[in-house]
Formats: sequence, C-alpha cells, structure tokens
Amino acid sequence: MKNLLTVSVLAATVAAGGTLATTASAADNSVRIATNVPYKPMEYTKPDGSLTGFDIELGNALCKQAELQCSWVQQSWNGIIPGLMARKYDAIMSSMTINEDRKKTVLFSDPYIVVPSGWFVPADSSIKNPDANSLKGKKIGVQRGTVQDNYVTDKFGDSATIKRYANADDVAVDMDAGRLDAAFFDFPTGQSTLLSKGDEYKNVGPALTQPKSYFGTGFGIALRKNEKDLAAKFNKALKTLKNNGTYAKIYKKYFHKAPGQANSAS
Repeated sequence: MKNLLTVSVLAATVAAGGTLATTASAADNSVRIATNVPYKPMEYTKPDGSLTGFDIELGNALCKQAELQCSWVQQSWNGIIPGLMARKYDAIMSSMTINEDRKKTVLFSDPYIVVPSGWFVPADSSIKNPDANSLKGKKIGVQRGTVQDNYVTDKFGDSATIKRYANADDVAVDMDAGRLDAAFFDFPTGQSTLLSKGDEYKNVGPALTQPKSYFGTGFGIALRKNEKDLAAKFNKALKTLKNNGTYAKIYKKYFHKAPGQANSAS
C-alpha cells in the first residue's frame, strides 16, 4: 500500500548505512519498530498522543509473544525504508505492502493481513465503474508514494489528473472541498476517512488485489536482510497468535468482523 522508493535512493542509503551508529540490537531482545501516522485504523494517535491501531496492538502482542522488548518510533513515510537501512530502528510495521520491488531491499515477515484497494467517490458522483473512460479528465487523490499512487499513475496518468498528498486526511480535506472527483485508497483507509462521514461518500467498482506487481501479497513487517532470526521470531509469534485467538480478537476490534470475511464498504 505505501511508498515504493527508487532503487537508486535505496542503494545510496544502504551504502551510507554502514557508517551510521546502530540502535539497540535485536540480539539483546530490544527492538525499535517504526510506523507512520495517521493511518486509521492501522496506526494513529489517541488524543493523549499515545499510539494505537491494528498494527500497533498486533505489534505489541507479537513482541510479548516473542519475548522482545519493543518500542515504537514515528517516522515519515518517504524516509521509512532509508531509516531502517541507516539503523535508526530495527523493523517497520506500518501497513507496508509486500512486493517484489521492496523485497530487493528489505526482508519481510510473513503477511499479517491482506487488504484490498478501492475507489471512493462523492455520493452524487456519476462514476460507477472506474476505468479509462469514466475517469478521463477527472481529478484523483492518492497518498503520495503508495502502491495506490503507482497504480493510478500508470493506469490513468495520461487521461486523468493525479493529485498526491502527504497523507489520507489531506485527501479527505480536498474531497470535502470538491477539489477531487475520486480517491483511491486501501479499504480501511477509505472507510475511516470517507465512508465514516455517513452518506457523503460511496465505494464504487470492485475491490482490487490484482495485479500483484502493484498490490503485493499483504502487509508485512520489514527488516534488514540480515535479520532472518528476528523475522523467524515474528513469524513464529504470528502463527501462535492466530492459533490461540489473540489475532482474531485484535482484528475484530478494528475491523468489526472476523478475519477472512470479505472486505466491503459497509
């Protein structure tokens, strides 16, 4: 779902990372995890400033199960992989889509959730099935650098105006102001930022999980490639949480349904 950084930027960051100071090593069970907010319901802050959301609560449960001493670091999205390479933290758990581009640079845990992407438009919009014809000349809002940004840019960039924003909340502001005709988000984001407003917006078209070259195989925890032992700890913990019901409990808290039920705009 989120940012695909260029190979050249990542390569430069990897090269520079070896000269920078390291954080607490995962070897002593201290793990710093980076996340980007706001991104309801996945990761966001409470009024008191503390972090919450599906990723945060699941991440804390994984760390407890794996007997890791974890702490959270807030990091802007555009710098989140370079920060990992520079050893500012040890892992990223921030709704990051597992795809082939990123796998060239980072090691992923097993997927911990699969989320489709979808189109969101004003309730009175004439757009019913977003395609090249219905989106021609339209203004489409996306979060900058996400897989949704890459998809709409490649598919509709020649016929529509793609407007990129730092976060989903900024997209919603311009939707409310009538400056956008459509937004393309993953479903949880579209639901929390637009559909939660009541009947002002609607979801149109099918939920998209294909092609995998854009939408990947789900969200995973990203680590440096040499952190295979840490990845194995997270994978083992995830399997245990799914087997003992903890995962389902956290999932239902944020998505109001059991894992595996079809995603919808309801």
